[in-house]
Amino acid sequence: QVQLAESGGGLVQPGGSLRLSCAASGTRFSLLNMGWYRQAPGKQRELVALITRSSNTNYADSVKGRFTISRDNAKNLVYLQMNSLKPEDTGVYYCNTRDLTANYWGQGTQVTVSS
Repeated sequence: QVQLAESGGGLVQPGGSLRLSCAASGTRFSLLNMGWYRQAPGKQRELVALITRSSNTNYADSVKGRFTISRDNAKNLVYLQMNSLKPEDTGVYYCNTRDLTANYWGQGTQVTVSS
C-alpha cells in the first residue's frame, strides 16, 4: 500500500513559477517510478512528467523546457518545478505511482494560472 500527498499548488500569474511536492509513504520509495498528471476542467487526466527509479525523466511535449521533475529518495519526495506558467497549465495536479497490484493517486493540488 502506497500513500501519496501533494502540496504546493496555488494561484500564480502567467509567466510565474510554482514547485509542487509529493510525499510518499508505505513502501520503499527508491524503487518506485513516479509521475505527475494533471486534469483541467472538462478534460481527461493527462501525463505531465515521469521519473524512473533510476531518475530518468520524460515530459509531455506541452511542458518540455518549462517543467522539471526530480526526486529526493532520502526524503521520499518527488517534485515538479513549473516555470513560465501559462493559463493552459491550470488544473488539478496529481502524483502517481503503481506497483504490481494497484495504481496509486494522491488527492491532488490545484494550480491556477491567471492574471
